[in-house]
Amino acid sequence: LGYGDLGCYGSTNNRTPNIDRLSDGGNRFTNFYSSSPVCTPSRASLMTGCYPRRVGMHEDFTGHWVLIPRSRRGLNPAETTIAEVLKAEGYKTACIGKWHLGDQPEHLPTRHGFDRYFGIPYSNDMQNRQRGDPPLPLIDQEKVIAAPVNQATLTQRYTEETIRFIDENRDNPFFIYLPHTFPHLPLFASNRFKNQSMNGRYGDTVEEIDWSTGEIINALK
Repeated sequence: LGYGDLGCYGSTNNRTPNIDRLSDGGNRFTNFYSSSPVCTPSRASLMTGCYPRRVGMHEDFTGHWVLIPRSRRGLNPAETTIAEVLKAEGYKTACIGKWHLGDQPEHLPTRHGFDRYFGIPYSNDMQNRQRGDPPLPLIDQEKVIAAPVNQATLTQRYTEETIRFIDENRDNPFFIYLPHTFPHLPLFASNRFKNQSMNGRYGDTVEEIDWSTGEIINALK
């Protein structure tokens, strides 16, 4: 997702009224830095506050810029994540969405301070048959519940799981990390949003994420 894909940053191609309302009622940032332009290293920084090379997440052992399926690498269990810091302060924690910091059990979110995990373990385009990639799995805690997952249902399922976690923890402090799968390629949208935007399938996925944001805001309220 580019910053220019949102209405509050000037997009006229995608309708994002819920995200725009967040901007109207909060802060809109116009300058920022990312530790990397790709998934694994930038997510490692988000989780740990460290440069990706500092925690060994700047590349896969194969030389890929990101971890590949069944990689022996993953975020080291000895690293401290934001989830672990908050959990120690009494927060309930959830990771719902794309993880991409290791798909082996010892590297999953449940081993890094998250009470709840529901999502895919790496990018949705990682289905290279020549490399022997397995069908794209959907994981609930540490169990694969679908492979391949129906990607058109992901944004809706993430939203439902997020709202369920909010409802279950309405009397507790909680932290939810919600890294959506889309608009990473390949693009999928549910039937409700498919072919509904003015910006093709890309716009469909952005507008479905905006819907998701609205549902979560309503749940919080």
